[in-house]
Amino acid sequence: MMVDPKRWQIGLVGYGEVGRILAEDLRQQDIKVSAFDIKLGGDQAAALKEHAATFGVALAASHAELTAKSDFIISAVTASQAVPVAEASAAAINQGTWFLDFNSASPGAKQRAAALIDGAAGRYIEGAVMTSVPPYRIKVPLLLGGPGARELEPLLNAIGFAAKVASDKLGVSSAVKMCRSIMIKGLEAMVIESFTTARAYGVEDAVLASLAETFPAINWEKQGAYFFQRVIEHGRRRAEEVREVAETVREAGLTPWSAQGTAERQAWVADLADEGLFGTKGTKEFARSADWRTEADRILAKIKRAT
Repeated sequence: MMVDPKRWQIGLVGYGEVGRILAEDLRQQDIKVSAFDIKLGGDQAAALKEHAATFGVALAASHAELTAKSDFIISAVTASQAVPVAEASAAAINQGTWFLDFNSASPGAKQRAAALIDGAAGRYIEGAVMTSVPPYRIKVPLLLGGPGARELEPLLNAIGFAAKVASDKLGVSSAVKMCRSIMIKGLEAMVIESFTTARAYGVEDAVLASLAETFPAINWEKQGAYFFQRVIEHGRRRAEEVREVAETVREAGLTPWSAQGTAERQAWVADLADEGLFGTKGTKEFARSADWRTEADRILAKIKRAT
């Protein structure tokens, strides 16, 4: 494998929002990038192919094709697919190829994925993305874990990442991510539930004023709109992540009451989005309302119709 990371052939498993952002930033450095996504076989294929053509990304027809020709692999799929992707990639991975698991999976899932990749002579590294990717792009704070993390860290940072080693032990960086998500994804779910309920009773102004008094550093109007936007657009992926969060809590010996509720609320909003309640997916207007009340009113109107 080449030592200079700028000469790597990088393979992206997952060509969703995160995968496309990474592809764009890597291609700006003239780094060769290939990608595979199961959505290439569905109704989103045209948009993905258009993006790939625009940025010079080669699309592969399978996990095996992508893995076999890659020097460095990044798995950026939904949480539930982290272990299946590792299994599919292990079947064709070349000896010594780095495999960076970018997914929001539990420490136990990361350890199972590592066993598959390392067992096939690849080099598995877990990565925990510590905040939303779009504002930071490739420089999103990234915690690395695993026996080879210290070796990979400078190579990643040389191609634009903002990676930092959390531990040589697998599972530590994921535990940090998962515990943070109990709070962050839980706050998203609570804001949607609280604000929508407050809107139903006509007390939203009083609730927002009380929140501002208790937490004056937060602009609750702006933050509320942002939370509604992100959950409407990414609730399905967030629900999967929080189910992994719940598994992390179980692995610690606790019952994940909060995480389970968060996953249900995130999935519920995702179901409404799939039904078209918030507009047409893929349009510029979808999940971009600057006023959370617009989306809350849509939810309340649907509830009223259902009763």
